Amino acid sequence: MGCNFTRRRLLAGALSAPQLAFSAQVSSRAPASKLSMPGPFRGRVVAVTHPASLVSWRYQAEPVRQMIERGMLELTGAGNWAEAWRLFVSPGERIGIKVNPVGQPHVISAPEVLRPIIAGLNAAGIPNKDIVVYDRYRDQFIKAGFPSWLPDGVRTSSAAKDYDPIQLGTDGYDPDHYMEMALTHPGYDGSSLTARRSYAARFITKEVDKLINLCVLKDHQSAGVTLALKNLSHGLVNNVSRSHYTTTANSCGAFIPAVVSMPVIRNKTVLHILDGVKGLYHGGPGARPQFVFEHKTIYFATDPVALDRTGWQAIDAKRAEVGKKPVALDTPDEFSTFRHRQPEHVEIAGALGLGEWDEKKINVRRIRLG
Repeated sequence: MGCNFTRRRLLAGALSAPQLAFSAQVSSRAPASKLSMPGPFRGRVVAVTHPASLVSWRYQAEPVRQMIERGMLELTGAGNWAEAWRLFVSPGERIGIKVNPVGQPHVISAPEVLRPIIAGLNAAGIPNKDIVVYDRYRDQFIKAGFPSWLPDGVRTSSAAKDYDPIQLGTDGYDPDHYMEMALTHPGYDGSSLTARRSYAARFITKEVDKLINLCVLKDHQSAGVTLALKNLSHGLVNNVSRSHYTTTANSCGAFIPAVVSMPVIRNKTVLHILDGVKGLYHGGPGARPQFVFEHKTIYFATDPVALDRTGWQAIDAKRAEVGKKPVALDTPDEFSTFRHRQPEHVEIAGALGLGEWDEKKINVRRIRLG
């Protein structure tokens, strides 16, 4: 699949990222359990493909529903739909769903995928009032249409009103849960705790007991790919633009795994569903239509590292098909301007124990429906 990466083959500068990630200081509390990352199915990824899931670039609700049902049963080994979801949630818990609106209107968490997830939670005994759909920026969330897609009673939450290029505001964030790293925007006081810290959204610390991560299959200029890990790291804390504030000052390789290692994120996120019905192979995270492709596959995992390595391979396979270099070896162009991308954040997350990086230990179960 073209993804036999080692740190020696990754781009210059990557060698410092593991030390940065391990030296990050975290203040965060949340009890660990058997569902904490990498969860009960370390190294297992289920990939369900349905050729009818996308017709004329439109999601088809019934094939997508079938994909999600089969994927959940295959991931868990459960005997039925409700049993599969009960492995992750219990009545009385408040369940969050982290969506991704950034590539709107072309590649975002789709309503046809979101609604069956809500139905699965309902089947497990979670009423709509205990389900909260979240993204960090309220205005982006609304513009993407998420509130209008939700069944009656499902709540929404955000941490901030809209995108801010510096993102040091702490309204909507919890001062007791943060990741501190010696990394700031230029011109800001390096001794300032606010400038050195990324605080977790109150959504994840106060409003929900568990989180379902609904991510999308996309290329990313600085991080290389934006899949399960980055949907969490750059969606659940503030002060994230310090990780890639210019096309040459890029620290995503260290920043992403350091944030996801926060106990309040690591221990509350119990399931990752990667919507790859459509994908983006270049120029991300905003989705230009010329780089959108039909993939017609949804991925399921409790292990975000194994999932992201698998999704990364899918993006590189498409890039090879159109004559582009692998993400890790790409060079800047007019659509993707960062000098050194850092998809090694996936490998570093594995080194931090968030999941399985070793391809020999990753079991991808591929299922074709229809």
